[in-house]
Amino acid sequence: MWAGGLTLLFAVLMALAAAVALWAALAVPAVPPLPRTRQTLADLVRRLADGTFVRPVAALAAATAALSVGVGFLPLSGRADGLPPVATGAAVSALAACAALVQPWAGRALDEGRLNTRTGLSAGLAVTACGLAAAVLPGVPGLLVAAVLIGGGTGVITPLGFAALAAATPEERIGQTMGAAELGRELGDAGGPLLVASVATAVTLGWGYAVLALLTTLLLPVLAARRASR
Repeated sequence: MWAGGLTLLFAVLMALAAAVALWAALAVPAVPPLPRTRQTLADLVRRLADGTFVRPVAALAAATAALSVGVGFLPLSGRADGLPPVATGAAVSALAACAALVQPWAGRALDEGRLNTRTGLSAGLAVTACGLAAAVLPGVPGLLVAAVLIGGGTGVITPLGFAALAAATPEERIGQTMGAAELGRELGDAGGPLLVASVATAVTLGWGYAVLALLTTLLLPVLAARRASR
């Protein structure tokens, strides 16, 4: 932005996207699809209502909602506190960096048996809820603490949620399950900012953060009821 404005920014992003697409085309192996099996609408409803599907997807949706709210509304909070765009942009960058750094750590911890999905998802939701609550605090400290906690919490939830779904899904239904889970994440992506914006319009933005933090916390008992730890 400093060197060339929005034009250079989007040109660099376009070049990066093209490079990653080329890398993926060369590095990712082609996996042949499995033979199809007949599925009825009743089978689909039964699978989607299964707790082993609903609980991880609810956690993933909450994580995506918090991430979208953090990216979209933390700069607004910073601006209301009189912070310059550099500070609010740094907070969003910190959020994204924490999410990116925590995800591979959480995945390795799960693979090595140092973490299970129930504990990890619960901890991730608790950290994310604390981050949303911290967003109510004024100034730079509240902004940075909220960004770090939201990024870290969602970084734990994302790989563990998908790992829980994969572990509980037959191989021939992985595509269907992950596609349905992605729809749940999209609902969180759209619903989280809409909820916070609605509450902020009626009351204040701080109350919007608080309501989403409360809803995220209410998912903890749901995850605690899960029997399997993996």
